[in-house]
Amino acid sequence: MSDLLEQKVQAKSLVDLVVERIEAAIISGDLEPGSRLSEQGLAASLGLSRGPLREAIRRLEGRKLLERTPNIGVRVASLSLKDLNEVLQVREALEGLACALAARNMCDDEIAALKALLSQHEQQKSVREGKGYYQESKDFDFHFRIVTGSRNERLAQILLGDLYYLLRIYRYKSSTKPGRALKALQEHKAIVMALERRDPVLAEQKMREHLRNARKYVEEQLAIQPATEETVVASRRGARTEGRVGSLERAAAGRRR
Repeated sequence: MSDLLEQKVQAKSLVDLVVERIEAAIISGDLEPGSRLSEQGLAASLGLSRGPLREAIRRLEGRKLLERTPNIGVRVASLSLKDLNEVLQVREALEGLACALAARNMCDDEIAALKALLSQHEQQKSVREGKGYYQESKDFDFHFRIVTGSRNERLAQILLGDLYYLLRIYRYKSSTKPGRALKALQEHKAIVMALERRDPVLAEQKMREHLRNARKYVEEQLAIQPATEETVVASRRGARTEGRVGSLERAAAGRRR
């Protein structure tokens, strides 16, 4: 029997929808790290007043996806590749631990739900075509569920705190590498299998392998990066971002012309 009628209906406010729209644009790369946002342009392209947009921007600043600089304005947040690589090394160790704990502490229903979530991910056209592996945040995020399933609140605060949303940008970008999306899905399935076996050692091993494989994207970027340049995207220290502005900004600029 379908469980569609057993799922709670969630009414979303206009601000919630705007937050989701801008967050998805940031993660997908339509709004690039370091690019400047125009409130007026975004309001026009999204067809809404400045009030809801400003509240959405405040929320995204709280998630560390947007940064506001005095006399400059709001930009999409970014990390240097060096900083990102160091963060990912720490994440590999901590999320490996979280997965080991989840093998002990997640209930059978939670593991079954995790398996069902992967079935949903497998239906994504972008995953099947190998173009990218996009996951919505929190309960729709495979990694989020495992961290919360560890039942370790301190660990969850570290992994799901300030950097959680910013790392989602990197996670999506790494999944767009040819062949990576399907490989990542298979790695997720191997992790679930270890959880089902209640094997914490294997669960940690599979999670660390998965995160190490994903981190290769950043290591490759570091390898081709000029020795004198620390970032590919704009650094937090004020370097100007080059390259295209996201599609939302271009659409707004087109309307103003």
